[in-house]
Amino acid sequence: MSEPNQPHVVVGLDERPQGTVATVTIDNARALNAIGGALMDRLAEAMTQLGGDKYLRAVVLAGAGPKSFIAGADIDEMAAIANADQARAFITRLHRCCEAIRNLPVPVIARIHGYCFGGGLEIAAACDVRIASDQASFGMQEVKLGIPSVIEAALLPTLVGWGRAREIMLLGETFTAADALAWRLVERVVPPTLLDATIETWIGRLLTSKPQAVRLQKRLIRQWEDLPMAAAIAAGIDAFAAAYASDEPQTAMREFLAARNARRRRD
Repeated sequence: MSEPNQPHVVVGLDERPQGTVATVTIDNARALNAIGGALMDRLAEAMTQLGGDKYLRAVVLAGAGPKSFIAGADIDEMAAIANADQARAFITRLHRCCEAIRNLPVPVIARIHGYCFGGGLEIAAACDVRIASDQASFGMQEVKLGIPSVIEAALLPTLVGWGRAREIMLLGETFTAADALAWRLVERVVPPTLLDATIETWIGRLLTSKPQAVRLQKRLIRQWEDLPMAAAIAAGIDAFAAAYASDEPQTAMREFLAARNARRRRD
């Protein structure tokens, strides 16, 4: 257990009839949820442990407090880095957080309110869906601090396009939630009072999909990111076949056909 007032990661589990929905909260609110090495390790460990839960359906990733999602990597720690080996070790710890998020077998929703800068934006990019309040602000400000934007910043061109990604990373300027929505960095922007309800609506819609199919789909999307087209199509054939390793398709299709036939009889 973490000492009082020390940065930590809080995991909450909501057991529902359709499965478990987890909320993972980065709690370093006194420092705007800036994430240092120890907190990176705790986040990666929490995500990895959740990935082993066969009943898990979705994860919401949030920052504690009213001001920030994740304000970035801890600048105090980065300022103390003395050489290239230490720099490599530090940024690899942050990459492991992003990798653990991307490797979760279920969708991860970033709940973004307040600051989402640098490493925080890389973590958000690693999530499957980003839902933000209209009070959120974004930026990749590393070039202002003498370092490049790296690791999962490589995902930004797939989200916003190469030109916009260059603008974000080369200029290091902040931008608004409205900009993030227009640039397709986030999927929804709502007032802060509607943020949790909007996320709950998204999860509710997700839970109407079949759990194994969702897991197969997320895994396949991850494969598509790394594969040339022919290999991506082949991976899809494998995923389709894998779906029939359980009775989920047959059961779902029987339910669909029964409902369709019932509608036709009523009509």
